[in-house]
This record gives sequence, structure tokens and C-alpha cells, in this order.
Amino acid sequence: MNLFDITGKVIVITGGGGALGGGIAKSLLQAGARVVILSRRQSTVDNALAEMSSFGEHVLGIACDVLDESSLKNARDQVKAKWEKIDVLINAAGGNMPGATIGLDQTIFDLKLDDFRAVTDLNLTGTVLPSMVFGKEMADSGKGVIINFSSMAAQQAITRVVGYSAAKASIDNFTKWMAVEMATKFGEGIRVNAVAPGFFIGEQNRRLLTNEDGTLTDRGKTIIANTPMKRFGEAEELCGTVHWLCSEASKFVTGIVVPVDGGFSAFSGV
Repeated sequence: MNLFDITGKVIVITGGGGALGGGIAKSLLQAGARVVILSRRQSTVDNALAEMSSFGEHVLGIACDVLDESSLKNARDQVKAKWEKIDVLINAAGGNMPGATIGLDQTIFDLKLDDFRAVTDLNLTGTVLPSMVFGKEMADSGKGVIINFSSMAAQQAITRVVGYSAAKASIDNFTKWMAVEMATKFGEGIRVNAVAPGFFIGEQNRRLLTNEDGTLTDRGKTIIANTPMKRFGEAEELCGTVHWLCSEASKFVTGIVVPVDGGFSAFSGV
């Protein structure tokens, strides 16, 4: 018996049109899973589906707002109508906003609270609400997996990203809380874990980490100096950990946050 086999598992990925979520979707498709890509804009969904076509045929794309319960329920119903079950939910939707980030010439007193609320809502509520909608299906069947996305910003202070840090710290706590809730009330067949990516360059942070000519900014240099592997991560390097958490190989694992960070969280800087 191959405990890592995920063939036929129905895996829903919020933010599946993004760089990290999309990379995970491709990997899971190649492993034989049935993948559902959720993204807020239909154009993003269409682009993702076009990219996924060469990685596997069992893929469904749905435009869905993770902050809208009715939108999530509609997506859930479409998935069940097509594949009759939901095995895994990956909460990869998230992001940051300039007003919730402290600029180089700013202090905490320049924080824009509306943007802070929006970032917290997207990252935290945008994880809690899908977990409730899709998690109810798991509770009813007595089995399922939820994988949340945390961050290196959750466990220690990383300057400037105050809104994002607060939201991701909440994800760590919610992951543990939800793991206990599901196991104690709905059985050992439901597991809730999180991955905490280290530093991966994407469109949202590219200008923070690299200059126009591709060289590192001062912030980028500091990150590399504090990463024992001395490089940024590649999107596909998250896939193995996510695959493991989706599979029966991790069936006694719940309530943990797994760093995928090149050693950043282990290093004291000395």
C-alpha cells in the first residue's frame, strides 16, 4: 500500500490561480488528484485552467470569493455535483496591501487601519470561512484534510508587514484550534495543518526583495543572510510537504505548522 498515493482525491485550492497555489495545483494534478481551482476573478480562473491543461485532465475552475459565504457554498455544490465528495481543502488565498505595510520612512502611526482590516479579513476570514463551508462536508463524512497557509511573519517579528504578520499569526492559532475541534467532535479522520513558506519571490513582494536589474534590495540581502540555504525558495518546493499532508502518510499528524523555509526559522542570525 502506497501511503503517499492521492489518486482520485478531490482537492479544492483557494487562491489556486496564484503563483504558489497554482504550482501546488499542477503538482497534485500530476500525482493523479482531481483539483478544483478557486479564484475571485473569472479571468484568473481561465488563465489557470489553460496552464493546467497539460498537467492533467481532472481539473475544475470556479470563480469564487473566499469572503462570500454564498459564493463558497455555490462552489462547494458545483464540486459535489461533479465529483460527489471533497477530500482536501487548501486555503492558499491571501495577500497584503501597501497601507498595511510600514514604509521605510514611516512608523506604526502611519498605518492605514482600513487596509489593516482588509488584509486581516482576506488572510484570516478568507481561511476561516472556506474551512467552515467545506469543513462541514468533512464533518458529515467523518474524513478530510484542511491545509492552511501561514508564513515566516507569523512566528517572529518581521519588520514593515504588520497587517500580514498579525493575520498569519492568527492562522497559526486557528489551525491548532480547528485541528482540536474537528478531531474531538467529528473524529480522527479529519486533520487540520498548515505550511509556513519562507521567502518565495512573487509579484506581491518582488519589488521589496529585488531591484529593477534583478539584484537584491537591502531587505532581500538581509533575508538571504538569515537563510542558511542562502537562497529564496522555488514554488515547487512547497509541493512535497503539501502532498504529504494530503496523503495517508500523515494520518496521525494534525494541528502543526510546517516551515518550508530553507532554515530561516531555525537560524538565530549568529
